[in-house]
Amino acid sequence: MIKKFLFSLLIITCSYSATFAQKSKKTKEVQSKAKETNVEDPDNLASQYFSQVMGVAVDATSNLKLYKFIYEWIGTPYRFAGNTKKGIDCSAFAKTIYDKVFNTTILRNSGDIFGMTVPLSKDELKEGDLVFFRGNGRKISHVGVYLGDNRFAHASSSRGVVISNLNEPYYSRIFFKGGRIIESGKKDFVEE
Repeated sequence: MIKKFLFSLLIITCSYSATFAQKSKKTKEVQSKAKETNVEDPDNLASQYFSQVMGVAVDATSNLKLYKFIYEWIGTPYRFAGNTKKGIDCSAFAKTIYDKVFNTTILRNSGDIFGMTVPLSKDELKEGDLVFFRGNGRKISHVGVYLGDNRFAHASSSRGVVISNLNEPYYSRIFFKGGRIIESGKKDFVEE
């Protein structure tokens, strides 16, 4: 009986030692990688987190305020003419981002917002630019905010606030143009 007890104690001690050694080794590896990628920096850590959650490359996440804001709105349901977390539409979402993240007032309608921009092609887009879409007609019917890596945040009429890819067949088909808010005219636009 004592032999069984001592043998069991020996097994448990060996297992604990091996587990502790593995955890210690993994901790050292993580600390080494953290030093290599400068994870101690809170902004870098946040960049890495948002890049993983949102599917955007780390080097594309330069505006942490933008990513944090979008993250807080993900999953908000779509509501036509809505402008709260109870429900929001695409133009109100873009307007809210520009107001809260960029301290810039833009108009409320996607077509009117496009009129405030310098048009851009897909390959000219930078983080924070706007992306515009046309459905069946010639009128702009949807707007989102570009994040980088062909991803954009928007209030989808079917899924609410989400991050989508410009290369998805649906968005690729209806993409119209990108747009960058005209700097010199920012203060001249008044909401009607």
